[in-house]
Amino acid sequence: MSKYIRAKITENTPVNKGHNLLILSPDDIPQRSLPGQFYMIGTDFSYDPLLKRPFSIFRETSSGEGRELQFLYRIKGKGTKLLKEMRKGETVNVLGPLGNGYPMPDKNLTPVLIAGGIGIASLFPLAEKLSWSVHFFYGARTSDELLMLNKLKGLVKKELIISTDDGSEGTKGTVIDILDNFFTRHSSLVTRHLLYSCGPSPMLEAVSKFAAEKGIKGYISMEENMACGVGACLGCTVKTKKGYKRVCKEGPVFPIEEIVW
Repeated sequence: MSKYIRAKITENTPVNKGHNLLILSPDDIPQRSLPGQFYMIGTDFSYDPLLKRPFSIFRETSSGEGRELQFLYRIKGKGTKLLKEMRKGETVNVLGPLGNGYPMPDKNLTPVLIAGGIGIASLFPLAEKLSWSVHFFYGARTSDELLMLNKLKGLVKKELIISTDDGSEGTKGTVIDILDNFFTRHSSLVTRHLLYSCGPSPMLEAVSKFAAEKGIKGYISMEENMACGVGACLGCTVKTKKGYKRVCKEGPVFPIEEIVW
């Protein structure tokens, strides 16, 4: 069950020019989050912006000193710019964990994880659980938008394929290009794979259409602007084959074939 908590910042450091890693030590212990769930985080000192912002849980760790919640975030709007300026020892207001996480794959299915840019934040904890069995595809426009590569390389034991649109890191091409090549090589085993994907909407749409063409099942994590995070405001609805659904409540993870693009 989600809950409101206050959390002290233990680390808020740059990963690169446009992204930070935020590590929080909560004053109360919420239930352990599932891969794919998120938290709403807000600052204490400003009413502009008024609303909390959603952040996928990147990692959740426990030690003798308690539990830590880690968030990888892109510095984009006013809220994240304010968050970037916060220092160790300051506190934030947190609500979570929220939403539905990624279902675990059946034993007879091989998980294929597909991340684009900041989408790595959502899929990283799933990769931690499935590190010995996953094929992991991680792509971005340029090498500057690839995050936590060293951690990812140390985590994924089976296969990690990196790609960039401009060829500045890994294979040149989009994630879909590389994915198509992978399934061409494994055409006889297509239906024995299960896709998991998070990233920009155009990438998710392309992954969804690719999965439909190949007859592959899977799940995608949708990103939408959220006001409340608990389904009350209806501000984050997406169209599905079963009607409109709230990303914060029925999602953010949906069956890949359910979203109407």
